[in-house]
Amino acid sequence: MKKWFKFGFSSLLIFILMFSIAACNGTDKTDTEKMEKVRLVEVTRSIFYAPEYVAIAKGFFEEEGLDVELSTAFGGDKTMTALLSGGADIALVGSETSIYVYAQDSNDPVINFAQLTQTDGTFLVSREKIDNFSWDLLKGSTFLGQRTGGMPQMVGEFVLKKHGIDPHQDLNLIQNIDFANIPSAFASGTGDFVQLFEPQASIFEQEGKGHIIASFGTESGHVPYTTFMTKDSYMKENQDIVEKFTRAIYKAQQWVETHSSDEIAEAIQSYFPDTALELISTVIDRYKEQGSFAVDPILDEDEWNNLQDIMDEAGELPEVIDHKTLVNTEIAKKVKED
Repeated sequence: MKKWFKFGFSSLLIFILMFSIAACNGTDKTDTEKMEKVRLVEVTRSIFYAPEYVAIAKGFFEEEGLDVELSTAFGGDKTMTALLSGGADIALVGSETSIYVYAQDSNDPVINFAQLTQTDGTFLVSREKIDNFSWDLLKGSTFLGQRTGGMPQMVGEFVLKKHGIDPHQDLNLIQNIDFANIPSAFASGTGDFVQLFEPQASIFEQEGKGHIIASFGTESGHVPYTTFMTKDSYMKENQDIVEKFTRAIYKAQQWVETHSSDEIAEAIQSYFPDTALELISTVIDRYKEQGSFAVDPILDEDEWNNLQDIMDEAGELPEVIDHKTLVNTEIAKKVKED
């Protein structure tokens, strides 16, 4: 596959001083010292991942005794490199990446243990306003798609084929632009249509640079679009941490499910300092309406099979992988039942 792919005297005095301070404060450690650190890397920064930020902002990880250090890799290949090289403990990325790793005969496969989003998170944006949209209008157009082999592009092709469009025959398909540069390419005049994540799609609509005309998430059905995963070795050695992590995510998922878009936007605004609160709320509302946020962390077999059908349709499935091989639902089910 082509997918990717990092003591002396002074010391004694310091020791005595530290021991004396500890003795004066008692034997208990501070709250910070009790916390177990978890290095979490996300594939990108997106309102699509709202429950993840809620888990941090509302203190759900802290309640479980976890000190979560979040970093953003900006790309599936970079995310998996960080996880596999030991630069991160847990990754939030598309489930397809775990299949790519497994297909390379990894002796330490990556296991999906908690689902965060259950639909595609992209929208079809047109340059011109279209009052009566039909997918046939894309035929013969220039379509600015996503990176080959990634979930956005595979779902995009799946949906296009569903509507009788061959993306490689009926379109001028552009997919050689880096993920971070796709919005600017469209804004500068490339393409008649573009597949975009929020909030960029809504920003373009506000600025008059584009118009949201369809949702790929609504069209593609449920799929494990982004999940939390870790190496099999880490899960076996740190099952308690993985369980605590999953419990915090489930708390966040339930909080998102039972609170308004405005409340969620206020909770996660610090993660999007350059985005207006009203716009964050609008995006969250759109994702809630189409059921993008998973309400529990269980990645079921039907979703897993749908993922592989989409990959197969795009010609990117290296081999069919049984659900139980790369998905652990035991922890998620236990957390939900507690």
